[in-house]
Amino acid sequence: MKPIPETQQALAKLGNGGDTDVERVLLRMGRKAKRIVPECVGLSLALLQDGITLTLVASSDEVAVLDAIQYLDGGPCVQAAHENQTLDVNADDLLSEDRWMMYAQASAAHGIASSLSLPLLHDGRMVGSINLYASTPDAFEGHHDALAEELGSSAASAVANADLSFATRMEAVEAPRRIADQDDVHIAVGILSANQGVDIGTARERLRQAAARAGITEHQAARAVRGLLTPEPDAPPA
Repeated sequence: MKPIPETQQALAKLGNGGDTDVERVLLRMGRKAKRIVPECVGLSLALLQDGITLTLVASSDEVAVLDAIQYLDGGPCVQAAHENQTLDVNADDLLSEDRWMMYAQASAAHGIASSLSLPLLHDGRMVGSINLYASTPDAFEGHHDALAEELGSSAASAVANADLSFATRMEAVEAPRRIADQDDVHIAVGILSANQGVDIGTARERLRQAAARAGITEHQAARAVRGLLTPEPDAPPA
């Protein structure tokens, strides 16, 4: 597992060193998680800052997209980070109970069958969460305590010592504007506006902030929204 390019750009702005080096912490976490849960296919380390949750590091584009979808429409990593809860979520159960539907659909689309979100505490203060993703429905069952013990302390220290402002995060993921990308963004904003009952300006700002918080481009977030919310075309008459 390696951080995605946007994450590496953001990490370069941190200038951390020693035991609190976030990238090295992420790599160690990935190795430990795989030893405990071989079906684990990705993870993100979320920073709770200024009342919002930012994806500080992610091991793949797919994981960052799942985080972005949660920032747009809710999900276990956001709830875990804000409410100090451990959440083991099965994607099939989510689809059947209509909870966090966009997240459930995105998980299924990316081959994620379960996720585990662990809250992070540093000196008694809530600082973020670890979000783990696996390819089988019950991958994390019986492993909560082992994962929390192996990953929690170093991750909490890394998050607490990271000084990555929201403005810096937005800047770190800024990508060249391309016409094709913007077409996708415009279409996704229209879909999001209709789906969430908000005006175009609000929908665009939600998409922009969700992408920045997850460490991906607006275009990546827009493609995910289009893939999840575009209605199926009516079948042609027989």
